[in-house]
Amino acid sequence: MEQGLAKGKHTAAHARHATMPRAAHAHSAQGMPRASARAHHAGVLRRVSAVLIVPVIAFAAGIAGVSMQNNTGHAEDAVTQAQVSSTQFASATTHEASSSSSEQFILETGATRNLDSTISEVQVAEEEARIAAEEAERQAEEAAIQQAQEAQSRKSSAAVGIGNVDFSVGHDAFLAEWTARIDAYLAGSPLAGHGADFAQAAWDNGVDPRWSPAISCTESGKGSVCFAPYNAWGWTGGAWSNWSSAIYAHVAGLANGYGHTITYANAARYCPPNTDHWYNTTLSEMAKI
Repeated sequence: MEQGLAKGKHTAAHARHATMPRAAHAHSAQGMPRASARAHHAGVLRRVSAVLIVPVIAFAAGIAGVSMQNNTGHAEDAVTQAQVSSTQFASATTHEASSSSSEQFILETGATRNLDSTISEVQVAEEEARIAAEEAERQAEEAAIQQAQEAQSRKSSAAVGIGNVDFSVGHDAFLAEWTARIDAYLAGSPLAGHGADFAQAAWDNGVDPRWSPAISCTESGKGSVCFAPYNAWGWTGGAWSNWSSAIYAHVAGLANGYGHTITYANAARYCPPNTDHWYNTTLSEMAKI
C-alpha cells in the first residue's frame, strides 16, 4: 500500500512538472553550470548519433547485401560458365569421337566398296576373257572345218574308197575318235602312243589324220628305220629332237605343199621315182586306220 501511495505521489509530481510553463521548465544554457552544459551537449550528440547510425547501418547492410548478391551471382555465373564449358567440351569430344567414328566407318566402308569394286572388275574381266577365248576357239573350229571340207572336195576319185573324214563333229569329238584309231594303228611301233599328236596336227591344219601315219609306214615302217633322227617320212632329209615336233612339222608340210589328202598327183610330187608303188601302198595303209 505504501508502494501504491509512493507511486501515486510520483505520478502527481510528474504531472505537475509537465504542466509547468515552458519558460520555467526551459533553463538557459548560460545559466547552467559548465559541467551540466557539457553533459547536456553529449546527450544531444548521442541521440543524434543514434538517429543517424540506423540509416548508415541500413545503407551498409544494403551495400553488403548487394555485394553478396553480386558475388553470389558471379559465383553462380562462374558455375554456369563452367557447366557450359564442360558441356561444350563434352559436346566437342563427342563430336570429335563421332567424327572419328564416321571417318573410320567411311574409310572401312570405302575400302570395302573399293575392294568389292576391284573384285567385280576382275570377275568381269575374267568373264570377258573367257567369252573371247570361247569365241576365238569357235571361229578357229569353223575355219578348220571349212578348210578341211574345201580340201576334201578337191581330192581325187581314187581316194574316195577310204571314206571322208568328218570335221563337222567338232574339235573334241574329232580328237577323241582319231587319237584312238591312230594309236591302234601305231601300236608296237616307235611312234606308238602319239595318236593325239597326229590327230591334233591334222585338226589344226585341215589334213586327213590318216595321211601322215600311213606315209610313216611306207617310208620307214612306222619309224623303225629312219635315215635321220625322228624322221619317219623320208622328209627332205630333215631331223628333229622328238616325235611330237616331227609329227607337227610333217603334217603342216603336207597341208602347205600337198593339200588335204592323198592324190596321185601328190604321190608323183612326194616320190617321183616310184609314184605308183608309193601311191598304192600309202593309200592301202590309210584304209587300215
